Amino acid sequence: MKMKLSQRLMLKYYKAKIRTIGMVSPEKAATEAFDLFCTPYKSKKSPKIPPIFHQSLPVSVDIGGITARGFQWKSELAQARKVLIVHGFSSYSYKFEQYILALIKEGFEVLAFDAPGHGISDGKRIHSLIYRDTILAIEANFGPLYGVIAHSMGGLAAALAFESMLNTSERKLVLIAPATETKSAIENLFTLIPVKPAVKQAFHQYVTNLAGKPISYFSVARVVRTLKARVLWIHDETDTICTFKDVEPLLSETIPSTEFFITKGLGHNQVYKEASTRDRILAFIQSPPNGDFL
Repeated sequence: MKMKLSQRLMLKYYKAKIRTIGMVSPEKAATEAFDLFCTPYKSKKSPKIPPIFHQSLPVSVDIGGITARGFQWKSELAQARKVLIVHGFSSYSYKFEQYILALIKEGFEVLAFDAPGHGISDGKRIHSLIYRDTILAIEANFGPLYGVIAHSMGGLAAALAFESMLNTSERKLVLIAPATETKSAIENLFTLIPVKPAVKQAFHQYVTNLAGKPISYFSVARVVRTLKARVLWIHDETDTICTFKDVEPLLSETIPSTEFFITKGLGHNQVYKEASTRDRILAFIQSPPNGDFL
């Protein structure tokens, strides 16, 4: 993916900074690298607000002192099922206008939140545990969520959140180009910012200490192998952000609750914008649930 000038300049700054600090302290360099890893890029240009968002109710949740703000579209149906839209890293809810319109038309109650550090929400950093806890806070305050449609890093956070939810066999999870393996994302980081092995080791240790879990825990593949929820996993073979190589081994496994929809030539972002993808997701969400979900 081609970087903007501001992104290239920021990367150049971090390269020099982390390399210099690493000569003295691998641990401090690892902390700086993690800070970069968790900092979304924000454009100075304000995005255009799609008309449907002017018809929403403002909602919010608090996560550790940070307010995540979002949008709610209630249904006229008394027992409308609730679907949450979860965007990816350096993204925002406005980009999912077409999903919101389609779900509203079919009678669902729809929720969409900007992640901490994104859009209209507070904060400057995001990682999968913060995002997971945001989804769980939305579930606690506005649930129960019948379905979650999640893209990219949002897919990892949603998968982790589903592990903590009750009655998952009656819920549906749509993963669009999810950040399948965090270890791959870390490898990508250190491809962009080459560091000495001592800094890489310190980075892995920092993440493990922070999370209380090994990096292998942060894996969508690990979650779906045991998840009881019905899962639709959509991925493009030419995705260069969340690469297909992490998904490919799963295709030869038997994962009863998960179905895969593989595309080619759409990449990481166009895959969720494609009308055929949206139609497939809507059909999946509308298909009969496994149980009597309220």
